[in-house]
Order: sequence, then C-alpha cells, then structure tokens
Amino acid sequence: MQRITSRQNSIVAQYRAAAHGDANGVMLLDGAHLVSDALAARIPLQHLMVAAEAQDNADIQRLIADAHAHHVTIAVAVSKVMEAASPVRSSSPIIALAKRQSRASDVYSAKEPLILIACDVQDPGNLGAIARVAEAAGASGLVAAGESADPYGWKALRGSMGSAFRLPIATHKTADEAVAEARRHRCRIVATVPRGGTSLSSGNLRPPVAILIGGEGHGLPPSLVAGADVRVTIPMQAPVESLNAAVTAALVAYEARRQRS
Repeated sequence: MQRITSRQNSIVAQYRAAAHGDANGVMLLDGAHLVSDALAARIPLQHLMVAAEAQDNADIQRLIADAHAHHVTIAVAVSKVMEAASPVRSSSPIIALAKRQSRASDVYSAKEPLILIACDVQDPGNLGAIARVAEAAGASGLVAAGESADPYGWKALRGSMGSAFRLPIATHKTADEAVAEARRHRCRIVATVPRGGTSLSSGNLRPPVAILIGGEGHGLPPSLVAGADVRVTIPMQAPVESLNAAVTAALVAYEARRQRS
C-alpha cells in the first residue's frame, strides 16, 4: 500500500475536489459504514485511504481486504493528511472515492410506484435522511428536484446511511419537470401541505403516487400545490406549524406503506 505523508499530495486534492462537488462522476465516502455499504452494493471504488493508526483495527482490515479483492488502490495516510482529505471536523479512519452509479431509469420500474419528490430541499442532511426513510418505508425511488442538494454529495450520503447506494434516485432541474415525469408514469401527485389538506390517514395512497416534499422554510410553491391531485396535511398540535422535511417524508411514506399492506 502507498503511504501518504504530505497534504500537498495529488490524491489529497482529488478527495478535496470530490468533497466540494468538483469531481465529475466521483463521490466521496466518509467513514467505515459508508465504505462497507458501498462495497456491499458493488459500487466501484476508485481509491481507499486509511489512517495509519487505524490500519490494524479488525473492522478496517476487513474493509481493506474487501477493497483489495476488488483491485482498489489503497493508501495509508498520516493524521494530518486524513484531516486534509476528510471533509468532517473529526476525520474518519477510512475514506474512499467511488464512481457515481445512476439508477435513475429504475425510479418508476415498480408495478405500483411510490415516489418521493424532494422539491428544493437544500439541506444535504435532510435530503440524505429522506433517502433513508424512503428505502426503509419501501418507496420505489427518490427524485431530487429544483434547488435540492446533490443526493450524492458527501453530507447527503452520510445522512442516507448507505440508502443512496441501493435506492433508485433521479434528479430534475425543476419540480415541474419532475411532476411531468411522474404523470407520464401514471402517478397521482400528492402535495404535502401544513394546513388545509385532507388528513394524512384519510388520503388514498394505495395507487401509484408521487409525493411532493417541500424544502426548508417556504415549503412547496403554490403552483405545485394547486396542480396536485391530492393535498394531505399531517395533524399537528398547536402552536407547531410545520415539520422537518425528512420527518414529513417519513410520516407520509409510512402511511402509504400501512395502506398498501
């Protein structure tokens, strides 16, 4: 294995570029959990970097052996290099660069699609959490639309806890494009609104549906709400006026799962 002792090493620059979203087609995996899930999902790793003080750890050794079996280039780095290459405040003992695997074509492949469309969800942690609850609830896929964060950025990947490697995810430049695509796949459009909609438990989520989740602050644009087939509201005790985007996604997705089961 290569040993890296300088923060100016060109490989460190590649990790920094991936962390900033400047590496086309490459995503940064930070931490043993993400690296393990990526290997299990057969995501092609391009490079693996391990902290020198962690290379004798049994769990890290298993990941190194697995990566080596897949012919991944592996480097051992001193702590100052790991700090430079890892985007988190307390650097992880293992990080990796991986090729983005698009499964956008599979988003609507289910017989009865259950799709979550994140509209302008700008916080990558929220978007990652939405991916996680979408997979957990059995959704068919996730669409990140408009000004939503990059679902394959390092913060979103950490929030998804590996779900982004397994769940079909698509992106659209605008929410209108995402809605039009959902309609082409015979989905009813369900808008989540903080008040004035049908109670969540009364809304029919059994047919093919695409559920619109609004972004932080302003929620869904009025035009999307007006054009939806159904508007649902999650009951909330006053004076609470709204819920976090990921919490909303979880409640609606699990209600759809309950109805369909």
